[in-house]
Amino acid sequence: QVQLVESGGGLVRPGGSLRLSCAASGNINSISTMRWYRRGPGKQHEFVASVDRGLSTLYARSLRGRFTISRDDAKSTWYLQMNSLKPEDTAVYYCDADIRSGGSYGYSNYRGQGTQVTVSS
Repeated sequence: QVQLVESGGGLVRPGGSLRLSCAASGNINSISTMRWYRRGPGKQHEFVASVDRGLSTLYARSLRGRFTISRDDAKSTWYLQMNSLKPEDTAVYYCDADIRSGGSYGYSNYRGQGTQVTVSS
């Protein structure tokens, strides 16, 4: 059974920084694309960033330059460095990945439970 667990959320003042982590565990053979999504209060799920195995990254246009996604395959962990945070970044942040596990031949999508990020003075 594969599990994704986010950490690093919390309360931060506007202009501050946070680094989120997502650790995948279980019988993992390979992780393809790693992603972050978020859902703000009263808003829909929003794509934040992704990084593939070739280390190509994609970002939501509005977040480019402030957020950085990275991965450490040796630890089955990926990160979201968030700088210059704004109140509108307040959301539950979810990690997501395409993972091949156990004896399966293909990749399945998994998502974590989320971690709360609150940006407020």
